[in-house]
Amino acid sequence: MRTAYKCRAYPDSEQAAIFGRTFGCVRLVWNKTLAERHRAYHVESRRISYKETDAALTAWKKTEELAFLSEVSSVPLQQALRHQHAAFANFFAGRARYPRFKTRNSRQSAHYTRSAYRMREGELWMAKTTAPLAFAWSFEDMDLATLNPTTVVVSREPDGRWYVTFAVDTDTDTPEPIPAAGHAIGIDLGVKDFAVTSDGERIPNPRHLEKKQRNLARYQRRMARKQPGSVNRRKAKTKAARACRKVRNARSDFLHRTSTGIVRQADVIVVEDLAVANMVRNRSLAKAISDCGWGEFRRQLEYKAERAGRTLIVIDRWYPSSKTCSHCGHLLAKLSLSTRAWTCPGCRTRHDRDVNAAKNILAAGRAVAGGIPGEVCGADVRRQGSSLPQSAVKQKHPRREP
Repeated sequence: MRTAYKCRAYPDSEQAAIFGRTFGCVRLVWNKTLAERHRAYHVESRRISYKETDAALTAWKKTEELAFLSEVSSVPLQQALRHQHAAFANFFAGRARYPRFKTRNSRQSAHYTRSAYRMREGELWMAKTTAPLAFAWSFEDMDLATLNPTTVVVSREPDGRWYVTFAVDTDTDTPEPIPAAGHAIGIDLGVKDFAVTSDGERIPNPRHLEKKQRNLARYQRRMARKQPGSVNRRKAKTKAARACRKVRNARSDFLHRTSTGIVRQADVIVVEDLAVANMVRNRSLAKAISDCGWGEFRRQLEYKAERAGRTLIVIDRWYPSSKTCSHCGHLLAKLSLSTRAWTCPGCRTRHDRDVNAAKNILAAGRAVAGGIPGEVCGADVRRQGSSLPQSAVKQKHPRREP
């Protein structure tokens, strides 16, 4: 199992200059290689292998124009080629989108393997530097003197903050589970309330972006008034990036606290598979849905449940959890989004929309699990019946051959 520790870094002026040149060389190698791959695929209809890109990098270093690539460590440049090769492999496999060009205005990073750094008595020495890199270690459960990372990532955010990330491979793949809670819970995610559990607990949506939107808009207006390329524009852009960082950190802290609390209080956790990428196409709700962070919340639940020995069940997105009565099983023909409470025509039970959906999600998860949480693996609940959902694109009739 791989674990990452991310810390604030405080490089001196010499180290900042060296890392800055490394970031520029990594960006140059990535963009030139990506442009060559794009040309070879669209002009020559062939794919470039990693061996070819490695040979091209060696040839670039021997030219007078790109001789400065030899002034920085070669490890981050090689890692950039490996990452791009993996990115194209994921793209052709349908797991990711087409790789994009890197810009100097976004987050900058350089990946170092064991041959480009060394750890001695808790000090980090990077390649091409003459002094150890200062960083703040705040993980009490891990002894820094015994840390043996496999990869070290040095990064700089758009707001000017530096970070160093240590990737560590642990010896055991089965972590010790936490004590059993003897409880199962179903979770219904929403915009008004971030989450409603089958126990009736409501977790309010903090709406971090909405709280900081006024200050962020003011910083963006100030940046728009500055002349492009000027020092004042760069300062204004840093302030806008700092405001975005505060929103991002507040959202991340809320998601971590919420997911950790849920994993601790339930042995079986059932959630719904939401198509977030499709839901954000709604212009009226795109900003509110993106501010919730449902995808990141599910990702945190997955790895935290695995570490704690819990069971996470994901039911299908087409399961009608809101329209089904959790008491008698009656299914409504239609239920508008504005209806927050409804009475079942079959048993006359009054339901809160979100609590009823959470109860149905838990019941669907139990039905799939068969009462044995340990035997659940990638199960879901599919829509019943012959009427499957149709795509939103225009449907064409199949051509009839004579």
